[in-house]
Order: sequence, then structure tokens, then C-alpha cells
Amino acid sequence: MKNLDVIALGGNAILPADKAGTIYEQFAITRVTMAQIARLVASGRNVVLTHGNGPIVGNIVLRNEAMRDSIPPMPLGICVADSQGGIGYMIQQVLRNALLKEGIERDVVTLITQVRISPDDSALEHPTKPIGPFYTKAEAKKMTAQDGWSMAEDSNRGYRRVVPSPRPLEIVEVNVVKKLLESGTIVITVGGGGIPVISSKGKLDGVEAVVDKDYATAVLAKVLDAERMIIVTSVDAVYKDFGKDSASPIGHMTLDEAVVLLQSGELPVGSMGSKIEAAVGFVQATGHEVIITCPDDLLKAIAGKAGTRITKDS
Repeated sequence: MKNLDVIALGGNAILPADKAGTIYEQFAITRVTMAQIARLVASGRNVVLTHGNGPIVGNIVLRNEAMRDSIPPMPLGICVADSQGGIGYMIQQVLRNALLKEGIERDVVTLITQVRISPDDSALEHPTKPIGPFYTKAEAKKMTAQDGWSMAEDSNRGYRRVVPSPRPLEIVEVNVVKKLLESGTIVITVGGGGIPVISSKGKLDGVEAVVDKDYATAVLAKVLDAERMIIVTSVDAVYKDFGKDSASPIGHMTLDEAVVLLQSGELPVGSMGSKIEAAVGFVQATGHEVIITCPDDLLKAIAGKAGTRITKDS
């Protein structure tokens, strides 16, 4: 599809960390973000939206644990699916309303999405991604014995369950995404990085793991041959010396410069490092550009007046 942008919405585009987390706050923040998406569509662009699910999926896991003596806890894949449905409902309703305000009638749909991972991914043997509530050391030992969980101390605040974060190989429902796009539908997909599954003789089975949404978005954007991948995150741009007095925004990077920055070890793994790695993979595979920016600067970044742009060449 021509003029296609695949846009990954970070959790802050829905629920910034400094908010209480009420659904009313989530809707209010989503309205601001979707107003810009609607204006982008009005300009003639086609869009596919993906989104993170933190800290919302963490709240779902907390409810699981709080009621485990009354209601059997659900596996992690169901929690991710729940977050896809709930967040997707909010985005599709708000975006549809924003489109109507722009005089545009377009169908918007949320697709519960699975992503295939390799059963041989080494990450499956080394769980590192913390999820859910904090436990005391004694409680952590009990959870390990009772449920077989891997537990790790988290920043001296207690112990948390850790799960693997394998790399996505394939978007299982990608053909459905393509058909919906061809019909003119705006698709919300790969929520929370997608529900990780492994395939054996065509049969899919869920895995107790989480997938990074930026890596999954890059896989989707490649197969859709998107003209741009846009990552909306908590900062307005990629920064050199981030967190230091010498910090400065990087307005543009070539692919080679992005690779050098990635290899420098300056970017934190699981945060901006993962976003740059996903961006590098997309640019290498397609030759198309990536934009990284914050929700408020989305349209300005697309116009080249904010954010960080990563391109194959200068």
C-alpha cells in the first residue's frame, strides 16, 4: 500500500508514568495522540497502529495475583490478549471520533495478534523481563516452588517474576492485516508486542513470555513494505549523552551512524537501545526511514521540525 506509515505508540501515548492510571486519564491522553493521527490520515497517509501495553498489562497481572485464591489466574498470553482488546477498544473509538471530526469516515478495527517466535530462541532459557507485583524474598521462594516461576530482585525494591523476551519472527495474522488495509480499514495490531506463540506442524501454542513491541512493529512494517516506521515514545528525540549535562538531541542519523551509536553501548537495552535496533533492522531491510519522537511532536517530527529521523544515507 502506498503512503503507508506503521506507527508504534509507546505506553506514554496512552498512560504516562506520572499519572494515576484511571481510564479517564487514558482516554484524555489518547484523544490528544489520535487527533494528530487523524490529521495525518487527512493529509493522505494510510496508517497501521501498534501499541505497548505497559503499565496496563502489569495492572492485569496484579488483579490476577490479588484474586488468585478466588479466581484461577490466567496465563500471561491471556493477559496480553486482554490488554490488546482493552487498549485497542479505546484507541479505535477515539480515533474514529477524531476522523469524523476531520470529515473522514473510515473503519477502524483492533486485531488480536499473535507473533511467532523460535522455540530455540536463547532468551527462553534466560528470563529477564520483570512483570507483576513485588514480593518479599520468602514470598518469591514460595512462588518459585508453587508455580515454577523465575524470580529476581528488582532495584532493591523486592522480588518480581521475570519472563523471557524472545525475538519475533512472524506476525501470524499479517494476511488479515493486509486484507483489511486493502479494504481501507485502519488496523490496530501487534498490541503489547503481540502474543508470543511457537508453531509445531502448523499448530500454535502460547508461551509464557513477552515480546518487545518495537521489534514486532519492525517485523510488521517490513512485511507491509511501509514507507515509514514511526516510534512514539516518552522523549522528544534520541539524545547523545542522555541523562547527562552534555545531553543533546540528534535530529538526523544515517544508518551507519545509528549502528555506531547502538554499538557504543550508550543506549539502555530494553529502552532506546531496542528502538534504535528495531529502526536499524527496518532501514536495512527496506531502505525507508524511521522517525522517533514524543506524542506532542508527532506531526512536527513528520514535517522534519522535531524528533530524530534515521535514513539509509545522508
